[in-house]
Amino acid sequence: MIRVGKKLAALLLFLCLCLLTGCHGKREQAAFAVPEEFDASKEYEITFWAKNDTNINQTEIYKQAIADFQELYPNITVNLRLYTDYGDIYNDVITNISTGTTPNVCITYPDHIATYMTGDNVVVPLDDLFADENYGLGGSEVLFDSPAQDEIVPQFLEECSIAGHYYAVPYMRSTEACYINKDYVEALGYTLPETLTWDFIWEVSEAAAEKNADGTFKLNGGDVLIPFIYKSTDNMMIQMLRQLGAGYSTQTGEVQIFNDTTKEILYTVAEHTKSGAFSTFSISGYPANFLNAGQCVFAIDSTAGATWMGSDAPLVDIAEEAVVEFETEVRTIPQFDPENPQMISQGPSICIFNKEDPQEVLASWLFTQYLLSNEVQIAYSQTEGYVPVTLKAQNSEEYQDYLSRAGEDDDTYYDVKIKASQLLLTHMEDTFTTPVFNGSTSLRNAAGQLIEEVTKSTRRKETVDDAYMENLYAEVQALYHLNESGGPASGGKVDLGPLPGTAKALLAALALAWAGILLYLAFSGRRK
Repeated sequence: MIRVGKKLAALLLFLCLCLLTGCHGKREQAAFAVPEEFDASKEYEITFWAKNDTNINQTEIYKQAIADFQELYPNITVNLRLYTDYGDIYNDVITNISTGTTPNVCITYPDHIATYMTGDNVVVPLDDLFADENYGLGGSEVLFDSPAQDEIVPQFLEECSIAGHYYAVPYMRSTEACYINKDYVEALGYTLPETLTWDFIWEVSEAAAEKNADGTFKLNGGDVLIPFIYKSTDNMMIQMLRQLGAGYSTQTGEVQIFNDTTKEILYTVAEHTKSGAFSTFSISGYPANFLNAGQCVFAIDSTAGATWMGSDAPLVDIAEEAVVEFETEVRTIPQFDPENPQMISQGPSICIFNKEDPQEVLASWLFTQYLLSNEVQIAYSQTEGYVPVTLKAQNSEEYQDYLSRAGEDDDTYYDVKIKASQLLLTHMEDTFTTPVFNGSTSLRNAAGQLIEEVTKSTRRKETVDDAYMENLYAEVQALYHLNESGGPASGGKVDLGPLPGTAKALLAALALAWAGILLYLAFSGRRK
């Protein structure tokens, strides 16, 4: 009897551990079985969460896309919910996963999708949907001109692959650009190179930071001037590490960012912050506002932010009388090796959430495909410095005509916006993406936090030395749970956060099972 009890105990332990291995971290999402045909006799209501950057033109494009799609599929109603921040979308999706009320279709980022996938079959794998001959990309039963899979830019599509499967399609793509007050650069005695280097940026920024005896700046004669402002410091750190061939993370989530190269970058940031040559968006404010007011020389932001940059920008957040006239140039971000430029590829993607009715999922997939049609891709790309994600749209006569008309007006054909788009189109082969895993969002936030903290400390006149760096590394690791498996010395894995409720329940069940086993063995022993 005791031997049977031991076997039972071993079996229960094995089963519980097998269940627990699937509870923490990213889950394998079950393959989606594509229906043989779409049931057009049924009514479907799907929700679409999107971001519009407060740009009314984008809102109108979404509304028009929905109206045009519903004409083709009158049995599908699409309800639009707009957000002004991707972080808000992310937080709401996480909240709704626990209540089973996720949207059907969502504009998001692959980093976020990796976290959504910690739920049980929350995100729909798209591999079979891509390939379905009837309803897949370019499918024969799709009621509009859907792009084929090979007509999506390969580099952009690859960003949507997680652990060997596609969980999203790209929607729009951008990179970062440096927007420059060319007049200021030339007034300082410099000539803009075709490719900016970090040495050039720092040298010119230091020259621009010089002041008159009365405390005003020599360059603009004013009290305010921040020569170099970076909007997304996470991208700044990630790209500098990439350009220097230093570690950030592996594809499997091994954290490599806390290294000596990172430390040297932070010392450089501290040096130029101390002189007043450098600051960040979160500390000082939106780079475009300083650039347009003649209070900045170099402003780095997304190419999607081009409509805010320059004296004639169609979208300006400062008073008209505060805008200063100057010639705006657009360049790639600074490089350590101008012969081998490296720049990040970014931009929103679209994922689909699983539902009980596969027909509802298919309806969501059809709408998602419609967002990749030329009509939507070209119209949306014209609102900002995005580029379409399909070769079909990029090579179309309509889009090529749009690019050729740069400078015709300061709205649709605003030259800075089109220059920003051309920059990415020219350098698509020079772009890269960061690894996507559950926790990659935390690692990205940590990358920016390092620069932000050093910049703040320097402005407060704190000492930034090796002891400071050691403490900073420890604090950021703890803040973002990046030190659970050994920290920087061993390249620890990203902490996946607290155990989900399912894991806690299974642990409780395991404890109860062991209690029962022990009672059973004790009782059996007494009887024997």
